[in-house]
Amino acid sequence: MSAMVERFGRAAAPGIARGPIHRIVDLAGLHRHAGTPAEERGALEAAIQAATEDLLLLIGAADEEGAAILEFQVAMLEDEALRAPALGAIAAGVEAGAAWSETLGEQIEDYRSSDDAYFSARAADLEDLRDRVLGHLLATGTGATVPPGAVIIGRDLTPSRFLAIDWTQGGAIALSEGSPSSHVAMLARSRGVPMAVGLGAIPENGFTEAIVDGARGRLVLDPTADDLAAYVAARADAAGQAVREAAMLTHPAMTADGVRIAVLINVAEPAELDRIDPAICDGIGLVRTEFLFSSASGLPDEMAQYTAYRRILEWAGEKPVTIRTVDAGGDKPVPGLTIDGESNPFLGTRGIRLSLAKPEIFKVQLRALARAAQHGNLKIMLPMITIPEEIDEAAALLDEAVVELAREGIAASRPPLGIMVEVPAVAIVPERFSAAAFFSIGSNDLTQYTTASARDIAAVAGLNDPGHPAVIELIRNTVQTGRELGIDVSLCGDMGGDPRHLPSLIVAGLRAVSVAPPLVGRVKLALSEIHAGVPA
Repeated sequence: MSAMVERFGRAAAPGIARGPIHRIVDLAGLHRHAGTPAEERGALEAAIQAATEDLLLLIGAADEEGAAILEFQVAMLEDEALRAPALGAIAAGVEAGAAWSETLGEQIEDYRSSDDAYFSARAADLEDLRDRVLGHLLATGTGATVPPGAVIIGRDLTPSRFLAIDWTQGGAIALSEGSPSSHVAMLARSRGVPMAVGLGAIPENGFTEAIVDGARGRLVLDPTADDLAAYVAARADAAGQAVREAAMLTHPAMTADGVRIAVLINVAEPAELDRIDPAICDGIGLVRTEFLFSSASGLPDEMAQYTAYRRILEWAGEKPVTIRTVDAGGDKPVPGLTIDGESNPFLGTRGIRLSLAKPEIFKVQLRALARAAQHGNLKIMLPMITIPEEIDEAAALLDEAVVELAREGIAASRPPLGIMVEVPAVAIVPERFSAAAFFSIGSNDLTQYTTASARDIAAVAGLNDPGHPAVIELIRNTVQTGRELGIDVSLCGDMGGDPRHLPSLIVAGLRAVSVAPPLVGRVKLALSEIHAGVPA
């Protein structure tokens, strides 16, 4: 047995598990013997067909959530535009496997390098398609059978591989990269599979057993006797904590001294809501509409958007639902929408800047939102606001959309228009943005821009601290100014779901947080132990 090795990354799915190690084979690094261009074209077409049939079989055995993910992948595989560049490369003499890998590789890297959790998470879906087709081209299938209760270790894990594994006998996932917002992470949380991501380089040789603590983002290879004893104790503690958190789920969140805190949820796509009871939250504080703009079939039309937004609003009933207009651009590419080749994507044309630069696309989204507002308590949120004039321009477009719909005899309402507070220029002087109906603090970007550090760059990740005094002061200033102006203030970044930061937020006067659905019980329990002091 090798000496114990420990790695810390990011929590993706809570729970703790121990099991034998099973490593994921990187099919993209393997090669095959090349035939003629005609033979290679036939091989790729056959592999794509076989991969499609694999997915259809998995859909038949999957639940609604898993089936929706796989159906999207089938649609992508059937899209001629996806395979066209690979077929072109094959015609030029490139081997089918290399052509397919290269075709998907650039888009995978664009998505993986995104600082936006939703877009970086979609890289795994594209890798899923790449690897399943490569598995058939290389005659390896989709890899060796995973033993019961195994700890899956690799760079990333694709959704179809996850769904092909029998998790009923335990197991866990530890990834050197990956994302807490990926489809696999969503599946892992819903099935109680502990998962840690962003662990960095994981040693490959000589290790046979591992422990994964999903709540702490921790991996232990070849644990010692002390590690195993701690694991047994942690399992007992986790079971007790889970019971306490579950008991809080449907109760209103209150601090120890009786201050009511609104706890809302963040939603990445409508399918998440199928397994969530609306009674656990005070509404939805953030709907990321990027899920509609990442389809292989192109930009969503008005009806597709309206249908998705209406579904979310009807789930929430009378509770408020804050839908953010598409936050794409820079490092979050959307074909037909974003601008290529910017030298500094984080400071480029993204969020509201991009929407205002493409008003013909933005207007479609605003029309869909105005129509959906008939079905619930909708609020529209604008991302990456930097100057007040951006609110005015967006408001004018929204007003135009409502007038157009009325003229066309289509039922619509004019929802309130609020803003994300994620650029320090807003948080320093929020009084300049009094035209906003509400403020929602985006702690992820606010921290990044305040500390000039990205959380996904290891060399500076330690500087990317939401608890930095400057970040806390900007939040406090935003909350206080909002109170003076009569503007509601909430926070929808990861900071609100971290019990370590909740005391600072509550003391700063914040009275509403929006968090990932699996964290609601944990946040309510943590709030019950915090003293807010003088009520805001």
